[in-house]
Amino acid sequence: MDRTELASRIDQTLLKPTIGMGAAHEWMQANAGLGFASLCVSPFLVPLAAEVLAGTGTAVCSVVGFPLGYSLTETKTEEARQLVELGCHEIDMVMNVAAFLGGETTVVREDIAQVVEAVRRASHGRGLVKVIIETGYLDPEQIAAASRLCVEAGADYVKTSTGFGPRGASVEDVRIIRETVGDAAKVKAAGGIRDLDTALAMIEAGADRIGTSSGVEILAALDARPRS
Repeated sequence: MDRTELASRIDQTLLKPTIGMGAAHEWMQANAGLGFASLCVSPFLVPLAAEVLAGTGTAVCSVVGFPLGYSLTETKTEEARQLVELGCHEIDMVMNVAAFLGGETTVVREDIAQVVEAVRRASHGRGLVKVIIETGYLDPEQIAAASRLCVEAGADYVKTSTGFGPRGASVEDVRIIRETVGDAAKVKAAGGIRDLDTALAMIEAGADRIGTSSGVEILAALDARPRS
């Protein structure tokens, strides 16, 4: 895998709760020309990201119902709509994990479906929705079941983790999701991916995207590898 392809699979992420506009602007400018699939930023940073990334080919991504997922569906849909209207191309929403673990599958499916519909309408069909199922709270059977609900609800991606849960992504998580969704959705691995070997292992297991705050370091490690 060459540098361009790897960069195009990375959502370079800035979701730290302590980063304000000044530091975020500097970070965006440093990452805007590196070929990442998206820069994933806190909701209040979306207008700034849309300005900085205009014309670069890198999408603006942000989060909805983050990081716990138990917001009201109406709150999630309104947040998603506003973010799209402010210039966000991709929405990473958190599944209602509490409802899922309580067996309320209809609630979970409808929650996702309404966010998907809000994004489709606001973006005129161009926006993407990635659903974070927070695999750290789930066993393998639950990971598969949650992935099926995401597909049924129309999600574009199933994503492993927020990075704020009990653990990050594992290769096994990605394998389960990939086997479950097949070609019906894509897979994003996120949470604890900080080095090249881990990123490549996730891709080998079936991840289409990697969510990481270490994209620059991962690309640098690829550049440093001897060419065969």
